[in-house]
Amino acid sequence: MTSGLKALTARGRSFIASGVAALLCAFLLGEHDLLRIGVLIVSLPLLAAMVVARTRYRLSCARRLDPPRTEVGSEATVTLRLENVTRLPTGLLMVEDTVPYALGARPRFVLDRVEPQGIREIDYRVRSDLRGRFTIGPLSIRISDPFGLVELTRSFTISDTLMVTPQVVALPQVRLVGEWTGGGDSRTRSVAAAGDDDVAPREYRQGDDLRRVHWRSTARHGELMVRREEQQWQSRGALLLDTRRYAHRGEGPRSSFETAVSAAASIGVHLAHEGLGLRLVTDQGAEHLTDSGLSLSLLDTLAVVRASPARSLEYGVGALRQGGGDGLIVAVLGKMDLDQAQELARVRHGNMTGVAVMLDVAGWEHPELGENEDFQAARAVLTGTGWRVVRLAAGASVASVWQDTAQRGRSLASRGNA
Repeated sequence: MTSGLKALTARGRSFIASGVAALLCAFLLGEHDLLRIGVLIVSLPLLAAMVVARTRYRLSCARRLDPPRTEVGSEATVTLRLENVTRLPTGLLMVEDTVPYALGARPRFVLDRVEPQGIREIDYRVRSDLRGRFTIGPLSIRISDPFGLVELTRSFTISDTLMVTPQVVALPQVRLVGEWTGGGDSRTRSVAAAGDDDVAPREYRQGDDLRRVHWRSTARHGELMVRREEQQWQSRGALLLDTRRYAHRGEGPRSSFETAVSAAASIGVHLAHEGLGLRLVTDQGAEHLTDSGLSLSLLDTLAVVRASPARSLEYGVGALRQGGGDGLIVAVLGKMDLDQAQELARVRHGNMTGVAVMLDVAGWEHPELGENEDFQAARAVLTGTGWRVVRLAAGASVASVWQDTAQRGRSLASRGNA
């Protein structure tokens, strides 16, 4: 009864106030008819509170997201499944699900009656222009009497997560020479033709085929040795994303920062589909990616990445050096000064392929302006040390920019031959 009284609506409280006033007037004026009216007005919300408070509805709730991971600007369907698990029919139910502001207004539905053991499914759509991890739920149900005098809210505890990932653009196939390095098991090459003396044997491991035993090495080492008829190779690379707030311009989904995140997502997914074992590095250091489902792990990480207060790429460059074994480094960069460009340029060495996608961030503030001196100086430093540098201007497609990396590679090759 106490919970029912607390659930009185404004209409219910008005009824009680009016009834009490009528009772007082009836006693003062000696009007018996007014007394009966006052009793009726007061009793209505009290009876409604008692009925609603004693309601023993037992409902089960399940929620399904289709799909549970969607791109920025795409829609997802949320399906609510309510089941009345008691033998009593429900009354009027008002259903409201909890969604973040970025996904739109809170969806509200009215269910007139759910029969015993009955099931109702409700669908609604959500859409976000902002990437991120959004919690949907919990679901709340408001139980009301037919007169709207009492309204009792009950909530479920379950919630689900919708992942809104950056926009991914399909990129053209571009041959990046030098991205294959040893250290994994995704590619193999045969060296059996090299002859017994040229084969580098290794110690026997449980499960090795005994026909691969290299007897000469076994006699020399005093333990069982086998031929390395297949040398394991894996495509490895690193993706550097510049998240420094200082290095970007603009606000909202069309800012240079969001463009950089989308470009990194597109390039990372493209390389992962090509079989690249990828590392993600930001100016804050290395990010953890799971080996299984690399593309999904990359998108989930980029969905929640935020601009950092750092002004230097020091930690990001250090993480690139500590990783080692990368045959390919792709850097998506914001504003760069000469010192930062020189520091990044020294990461590339030997036959490593370095690709720098440089955002001309000045264009996000003043589209009429071309490349400024800082951009030209940073590009010259990177190009001089063998990096393939391409310019990503405001409004340009990352797909067209990615196609330019092949031309930059041919230019560097012809320069080296000359």
